[in-house]
Amino acid sequence: MSKTILVGLDGATFTVLDPLMANGTMPFLRDLVANGVRASLRSVIPPLTPPAWTTLMTGKRPGGHGVFDFFQKETPESRFFRFASSNDIQTATIWSLASDEGRRVTALNFPLMFPPPNVNGSVVPGGWMPWRQLRLGCHPAGLFDRLKTLPSFDPRELSHDASLEEKALEGCAAEEYADWIALHCRREQRWTEVLLYLMREEPADLTAVLFDGVDKLQHLCWRFIDPAFRTDDPTTWEQEIRRLCEGYFRQLDGLIARIVEQAGPEASVVFASDHGFGPSSDVVYLNTWLEQQGYLAWADDQAVQDGASNRVGISQIARHTFEMDWSRTIAYAATPSSQGIHIVGRDAASDVGVPVESYDRVRGELMAALRQFRHPVTGRPVVAEVWTREEAFPGPHMAMGPDLTVVLEGDAVVSILRSDVTVKTRPEPVGTHRPEGVFLAGGPLFRRGARLPEIHIEDVATVLLYCTGVSLPAELDGRLPLDAFDPEGLRLNPPRFEASRAPGPEPFTSEQTTPDLAYDAEEEALVLKRLGALGYLE
Repeated sequence: MSKTILVGLDGATFTVLDPLMANGTMPFLRDLVANGVRASLRSVIPPLTPPAWTTLMTGKRPGGHGVFDFFQKETPESRFFRFASSNDIQTATIWSLASDEGRRVTALNFPLMFPPPNVNGSVVPGGWMPWRQLRLGCHPAGLFDRLKTLPSFDPRELSHDASLEEKALEGCAAEEYADWIALHCRREQRWTEVLLYLMREEPADLTAVLFDGVDKLQHLCWRFIDPAFRTDDPTTWEQEIRRLCEGYFRQLDGLIARIVEQAGPEASVVFASDHGFGPSSDVVYLNTWLEQQGYLAWADDQAVQDGASNRVGISQIARHTFEMDWSRTIAYAATPSSQGIHIVGRDAASDVGVPVESYDRVRGELMAALRQFRHPVTGRPVVAEVWTREEAFPGPHMAMGPDLTVVLEGDAVVSILRSDVTVKTRPEPVGTHRPEGVFLAGGPLFRRGARLPEIHIEDVATVLLYCTGVSLPAELDGRLPLDAFDPEGLRLNPPRFEASRAPGPEPFTSEQTTPDLAYDAEEEALVLKRLGALGYLE
């Protein structure tokens, strides 16, 4: 089989890409789509970066791989959360499956890749990897030093800064927009230079890179990117931000063209997003609603938070551990991203929380109350759907997910902050995640000019494994979308199916090993500072 390239476009949606392809901003992607296949890509519940990309990387849904959010419960019963890491992925990935069959892989800027998996190839992790720890995150040993020789290599801009990432969701001052967009342009450029270097000097059978600026720009600049929100009389500043946003996508199109050109005409090229995007105006203060319904109590010294209006509370994640009165709280939302509600179970050492024998009744009553939650202004339902963990996350690891998962009506998002009302409307719309992402593919193995019915994000793993010539484990949730491929190519290269595979990650075994990871005193202090800023430490 030929070489396979995966270009991850974090948060990409046809709502944005189609107009940009049509108006000539992204001509290379337009031509690639015309000569390949496209389909809407259904994300997971909730449509969120860590569980969605992990689903794409494993071919299993969250209940099957064990990742549900940016943060993971320490245990199913715990109220304490920690950063999710690669150690939380409880099954094999496309990287390990390909390595086990002797294929070489390169994976750049994907989340939950630290500590780096011991694959046959190269890994540079993405996500919230602090730049000072990037050397530790690179695999194999020595890769970081080789990349340092590149003129454009800059660990500070390859990695994320939590204080800057917060701007994507919480907003920033008008004068900060231009620099913020320029940073993401430079970041994509730097990741491309790393990718092209590895494709040239250390070529792999399966090569993947994630461009995450698409998600970030759409969060902050949706009203400038979505043509539906453009006004007839924009201010000078609005015209400039529009121009800069289009410049980002124009540059991205050029970077994609360089990657595909270097891969060669025989390569299979796959584009996928972890979720789609759309506008959002309403903010639902879920913990405030739980308080009003008698499920949650704030600690006595916790007043309504200043500046809570229109904020979701990204910087407040995990502060619930000391902001709530746990003697009187039986249900709470720990993060805005998970759209989840956790029910406090009673432990043997206390008489607080919900006893095991009352769990089903309490959960059922809470679900019924959520369905009766009404918008204080319009009177319309606030919650469109509510699922139990058994419904949302079937699989061996569902106990680590929230007890209930909600989908809000319309374009609303969850806030975990304490507010004086349950729903507020932002003065300007922002972008937020939607379940409909994008799938595009081109190359000799694929049909030409085909528009497919919707496929699921777990199906992408099967596409990548098949294109790389790796057998498909029978236990995957994803199914190979056969109508994406040229029939004659399928006849000549039929997919191979593996009857069964032992559960759990099976590390590639070779003389290459991941070096022991350890922080020095300065790095440890930096991590603790970041955790403190996020509310993990006081």
